[in-house]
Amino acid sequence: MEIKIRQVSIDDLNEIAEVERICFPKAEAAAKESFKQRIETFPESFLVAEVNDKIIGFVNGCIINETVICDELFEDSKLHVPNGHYQTIFGLDVIPEYRNQGIAAKLMNHMIETARSSGRKGVILTCKERLIHYYMKFGYKNKGVSKSVHGGAKWYDMILEF
Repeated sequence: MEIKIRQVSIDDLNEIAEVERICFPKAEAAAKESFKQRIETFPESFLVAEVNDKIIGFVNGCIINETVICDELFEDSKLHVPNGHYQTIFGLDVIPEYRNQGIAAKLMNHMIETARSSGRKGVILTCKERLIHYYMKFGYKNKGVSKSVHGGAKWYDMILEF
């Protein structure tokens, strides 16, 4: 199975929205319109994974100067700071039938390298407690419980500093 990682295109919008719907509970999933804004605002930090021209996963996030993600970022693409210090990760999605095959890791590593080569100071994300150990494998450090209340879940702030 050949996995292709590439930058998103607006033509991917419907497939992206479907992958998100499959991967996240309704309260946490981003809306199609939100993805449209993200693709138009920061396509350079929105990567998709494909197998046989079918999108099976993606990673995306804007760039900011802060070291933690606030909930407003998920809804307002105008908060993106193109020359900012930190790459955020809003979501790392892989559809269930392709999980546990290293695809999420490929997406994450590609995003980390893109951020590093762009001169960022690091990458930040929020995750649920059960995923803290997963992100620590990439070098992220747990900063503790996040102020985020996105989707009504309990989140943890994670940072990977270069």
